Amino acid sequence: MNVPIEMRYETGALVLVWPGGLHQRLPLASLRRACPCAGCRRERMDENVSDFSGDIAHDNLTLTAIAPMGYGVQLAFSDDHDRGIFPWAWLERFAAPAHAVAPDHTSTPTTRTGTGVSAAPSHGPSMQ
Repeated sequence: MNVPIEMRYETGALVLVWPGGLHQRLPLASLRRACPCAGCRRERMDENVSDFSGDIAHDNLTLTAIAPMGYGVQLAFSDDHDRGIFPWAWLERFAAPAHAVAPDHTSTPTTRTGTGVSAAPSHGPSMQ
C-alpha cells in the first residue's frame, strides 16, 4: 500500500506528497462531492448522479480535521461532514500527481505521517 509521506491543507485543496516526491493537489469541493461514506454514496445512487459536478455547492469548503485511519484518511469538512474515509489507493488514483509542483512553504505547517496530526492552526489542519 502506497501511503503519502506528507499531507497538508492549502486553501481549497488537500495536498499529498507521495514517496518519490510526487505532489498531488486535490480540490476540496471535488473530494466532498465524491465522499465515499454510505450516506453520500446512497444519495448519489438515489439521484443517479454520474458526474460529481452536480448542484451540490461546496466551493468555499475548508478542512477542520485530517485523521489518518490506517488504510486511508478521514477528512472533516467545514460543512460539518466527517463520515467519509478516503482510502490511500483511491486518493492516489483520484487525480494525477503533478511532477512540477514546488512545495508551498507559506502554507500550513506539517508533521510526519508516522507521528500523527499536528495541532490545527487558524487556517486549517495539516499533517505530514
